[in-house]
Amino acid sequence: MQPTLTAELIRSALESAPDAMLIVDSDGAILFANRQVNALFGYSGAEAAALTVEDLMPQRYGARHRQRRGEFLSEHRVRQMGSGLELLARRKDGTEFPVEIGLSPIQDGERVLMAVAIRDITEHKRVQLELLAARQAAERANQTKSRFLATASHDLRQPLQSLALLNGALRRMVGETHAQEALRYQEVAIGAMSRLLNALLDVSKLESGAVRPQLADMDIGPLFAELEQEFAGVAANKQLTLEVVHGGECVHCDPALLGQIVRNLLSNAIKYTHTGGVRLTSAHDAKEVLIEVIDSGIGIDAALLPHIYDEFYQIEPVGTARREGYGLGLSIVRRLVDLLDLRLEARSEPGKGSVFTLRLPPGARCVEPLEQSSAQAAPTRPRESPCVLLVEDDPAVRDATGLLLRLEGYQVRPAASLAEALECIDGAERIDLIITDYHLGADQTGTDVIARARARLGEGLPAVLVTGDTSSAIRRLESSRLRLASKPIRADELLSLLKALLTGAPQESGGPAQGCG
Repeated sequence: MQPTLTAELIRSALESAPDAMLIVDSDGAILFANRQVNALFGYSGAEAAALTVEDLMPQRYGARHRQRRGEFLSEHRVRQMGSGLELLARRKDGTEFPVEIGLSPIQDGERVLMAVAIRDITEHKRVQLELLAARQAAERANQTKSRFLATASHDLRQPLQSLALLNGALRRMVGETHAQEALRYQEVAIGAMSRLLNALLDVSKLESGAVRPQLADMDIGPLFAELEQEFAGVAANKQLTLEVVHGGECVHCDPALLGQIVRNLLSNAIKYTHTGGVRLTSAHDAKEVLIEVIDSGIGIDAALLPHIYDEFYQIEPVGTARREGYGLGLSIVRRLVDLLDLRLEARSEPGKGSVFTLRLPPGARCVEPLEQSSAQAAPTRPRESPCVLLVEDDPAVRDATGLLLRLEGYQVRPAASLAEALECIDGAERIDLIITDYHLGADQTGTDVIARARARLGEGLPAVLVTGDTSSAIRRLESSRLRLASKPIRADELLSLLKALLTGAPQESGGPAQGCG
C-alpha cells in the first residue's frame, strides 16, 4: 500500500521546485508562494502572502486578467497561459521581465484553486535575440555576397571575353609564324585564367547559398552524348580513349548541376590519366542509378583519398610531371553532391587508376522531347554573308566580337540596348541570327531582346545568349534554336556555335559552348 503524502511533504516539494510556484484562489489571492517567488519577484514571505496574482504582472494587464480569471478556473485542464503571446511579469521594484506560465487546476473540496508555475525566460530571450541578430547578419552578408557574385560573374568575365575574342581575331589576321605561336600561348593563358575564375566563382556561389537546385526527372542519354562530344577531342589530344556507355536511365536531379558534377569528374580523370583511357558508364537497379567515371590514371593512395575534396588540394606529380589545374574541381563536386543530397564514392589504387561512383535516385518518368515544329525547323545557312544582330552593352566586348565576326565574313549590326536592337531590326533587310549578352543594364536582359526579335522576325530565329550566369534557371532556357555561351567563350567555340545554328548541323568539336563554370 502506497504511503499517504503529508501536507508537510507536499509543501516541502513545492518549496524545492526550480520554478516560482503559486497557489491562488478564485479571487486571485495568493494562498501559497514558494521561495523562488520571493527570489524572483523580490518580496518577503509575509509580503507575498498579502498580494493578489495581479500584483505580479504589469498594471496594464491587471483588469483584463481579473475578467478572465474565472475562465481559467472553469476550464479544468492543465495548459500554458497566453500560448503564442509574449508574457511579462513585474517585480517589487517595478521592473518587468519575460516569463512562461503554466496553469493547473486543483480541486480543494467545493472550491477550485489554481497552481501557477512561473519561469523567468530572460536568458532564453536574450539567446533568441542574439541568434536572430546573428541570422539576420548572416542573411545580409549572404545577400551582399550574392550581389557581389552577380556583379563579378558579369564584370570580371567581360575583360576575359574581350581578350579571348581579340585573340581569335588576331589569329585570323596574322600570318607570321612566330606571331601565331605567341598568340597560341596567349590563348592558353586566357583559357587558364578563365577556368580559374569560373572555379573560384562557383565555390563562392556554393558557399553563399546562391545555387538553388531545380529538381526534375531527366534522361541521362542527352547529357552523356553532350559530354562525349565535349571531351572526345580533349582525350584524343592526350592519345587516350574515351568510352561513354549508358542504358537509357532516368534520374531525379538538377540537370545543370548533375552535368557540372560529371563534367568535373571527367575533366579530372582525363587530367590525371596519361595512358589508356577513361570510361563514363551508367547502371541501375530497383533503388538507384549509378554513374561511374573510371580511369587508368596515376591513382590515389588510400591515405590521401580523404583530402582530394579539399580546396586547392592536388596530388603530388610523379617524377618531372607538372601540376595540372588548381585543385578546385573535386571541391566543387563535393559541394554540389552535398547540395543535391547525393552519394559519391571513390576508390583508387596508385598506378592502376580510380573509380568515382555517383549514386542518384531514379526518376519516376522521363518526357520524350517534342518533335521540332515546322515553325522552328532549322533554316539552311544563307549563301551570302549572314547578318548577325550583336547586342552587347560593353563597348570593348561588342567591338571585339564584331571584329571577329567580320573577319569570318559575317555582316554585323551592333546594338547596345533593346531599343537599339529593335531599330537595327527595323532597318535591316534581314537578320539571320542574334548574339546577345544576358545582362544589358537598365533592367534589360538578352531574353527580352530575343523575345521581341522573334515576335517581329519569327519564332525560328536562332539566337546565342552569352552570359556569366551559370544558374539552373538560366541553363533551362537553352533549346535547339537558343544556345547558351558561358563567358569567356573562345573565338573558335563561338564561331562553331554560329555555324551549327545557321546550318542546323551539330556543333563542331573543340570545347563546350557553355562552360562548366
